Amino acid sequence: MTEPAKLCVSNQKGGVGKTTVAINVAGALNARGREVLFVDLDPQGNATEGLGLVDEYEAEPPSLFDVLTDPEQRERIGDLVVEHEEMDVVPSNIDMTAVEPELVLARRGGEQLALALEHVEDAYDYVVVDCPPHLGYLADNALFATRNVLIPALAESTSKRALELLFDHIESLELDYEIEITDRCVVANRVEETNEAKEMMAWFRQAFPDIPVWEVRKRVALQRAFTDGRSVVRYRPDLDMAAVFDEIAADLDEQFGFAEVTA
Repeated sequence: MTEPAKLCVSNQKGGVGKTTVAINVAGALNARGREVLFVDLDPQGNATEGLGLVDEYEAEPPSLFDVLTDPEQRERIGDLVVEHEEMDVVPSNIDMTAVEPELVLARRGGEQLALALEHVEDAYDYVVVDCPPHLGYLADNALFATRNVLIPALAESTSKRALELLFDHIESLELDYEIEITDRCVVANRVEETNEAKEMMAWFRQAFPDIPVWEVRKRVALQRAFTDGRSVVRYRPDLDMAAVFDEIAADLDEQFGFAEVTA
């Protein structure tokens, strides 16, 4: 490929394990030999913490806030990149809590991440962006920059309304910017053996007949890997759910036209 595959992980419904899915997909891609840049666009910094980069979240400027709000600082995004054993990371920062109002007032407010990524993206096979759990300007930036979305969701009925809102938002963004945003897959997360979960898995497959629907079952090791600052693919490669994330990564490789595993 001549340019990286770019993918955002988005669902405005909180508590779906969005960040855990994002980290594990990125880790699985790395395990397949891909160079991955992970961007934590969530002001809460959960992914930054989950990758063991707590100090970076409280680092002095310049931070991702400056890169997104000051055109003269945009090219400094490369200075923010932190090496992790599995991927390079652009960490979130505590200052990001104030970024939404700045983007609302900015010229080309929904395009700032795309403009910044131009300075670093060519060094990577994948750029994975973890979105905040609401549909604002940061989510717009992620969707505009990547044009591809991976959707984590819980296997419970409340997910239906959340997905409806997400796709309404995506459709509006496509019309406003005259772009096309592609759904790449749905990841049903923390699935348990309940009737509701079984019914929702069937609903997901019916609602998304043209894209893969993956099932990630609830496992303590997923949280332990997060606490340990790495993906479950690195933390417990023998775990059944690590195999699922490897399958997700393999399918993304196929969708984006990558060759076989290079690791």
